[in-house]
Amino acid sequence: MLYKKEVIGRNAMKLNEKLGERKMIEIIQSRLDVMPKMPISFGDDVSAHDIGNGNLAVLKTDMLVDKTDVPPGMSLWQAARKAVVMNVSDFAAKGVKPLAILVSLGLPGNLTGKDIEEIGEGLNAGAREYNAYIIGGDTNEASDLVISLSVFGIAKKNMLMLRSGAKPGDLVAVTGFFGTTSAGLKILLDNLEAPQKIRGTLIDSVLMPYARLKEGLALSQAKAVTASIDSSDGLAWSVHEIAKASNVGFLINTLPTAKEVKTFARINKLDQLELTLYGGEEYELVLTIKPKLWKKAEKAVKEVGGKLFPIGKATAKKQVFLEIDGKRSIIEPRGWEHFKKVKV
Repeated sequence: MLYKKEVIGRNAMKLNEKLGERKMIEIIQSRLDVMPKMPISFGDDVSAHDIGNGNLAVLKTDMLVDKTDVPPGMSLWQAARKAVVMNVSDFAAKGVKPLAILVSLGLPGNLTGKDIEEIGEGLNAGAREYNAYIIGGDTNEASDLVISLSVFGIAKKNMLMLRSGAKPGDLVAVTGFFGTTSAGLKILLDNLEAPQKIRGTLIDSVLMPYARLKEGLALSQAKAVTASIDSSDGLAWSVHEIAKASNVGFLINTLPTAKEVKTFARINKLDQLELTLYGGEEYELVLTIKPKLWKKAEKAVKEVGGKLFPIGKATAKKQVFLEIDGKRSIIEPRGWEHFKKVKV
């Protein structure tokens, strides 16, 4: 999610104004040789290599950059922890336990020893929160703080929850409510008003996000999920990504808006639908589930302290609609994208 929109240099202008992150990735992938029998196609939440006997080495890399990923008010400890959460959330969406993490740090020369301690403590706190360990990495000098993680785990190939398995009639579900980070960022960036009783909740959703790892692992064991994605790019974009990968459409008939967001939207005269659908970084799971196995999935998540909320169903018609109170509208395929000046 973009917090600042500095554009530096002619090449950055081209990325910002013409390409964007997703088009850039397409260009790079089109120049790559595809590994034979690649277990997980380009474009899913993680990557993998077949290590035999039905097992996969599961890999994920993601980076946090100060200018684009760290909002005002976030400490270095929180930023380092968030870098871990970002990566673990993708493992959660696949139902894979992270085991080991490598860290590459780009560090500005003006950081102090205390700052470095804080980054190290945040990295460790995030890793241990999900029973993983930091086992090594690299450091270099950089003009901006960069925390890049590579996460490793092992999973059975037949246990992975990919984006590509949804079928018409499957139920759509999420592991939590949406819109809190959108609202929290408007408080932090735009100084919008919020009553004290909800202000802390909204800001904490930005500064202290959580990955739904327990829920993802439980759902993988239940074998009820047909498709899964992490919602860090926004609910609308996540639903569209599953639709594209699975060659289906969706009818969403319940908007999972957090009650705090409804209050915030009313006070500030904002569209709660916009906050709910087109924000990002909630780190919830968006899933499709076989209807006959709904109760099994719900029970599995409940047993680890989580919840599942049904919000719609997959359709054969390949469009994504929202239908509330009998009124149907198109859910646009947009969310946050690096190198873009606005949400797309």
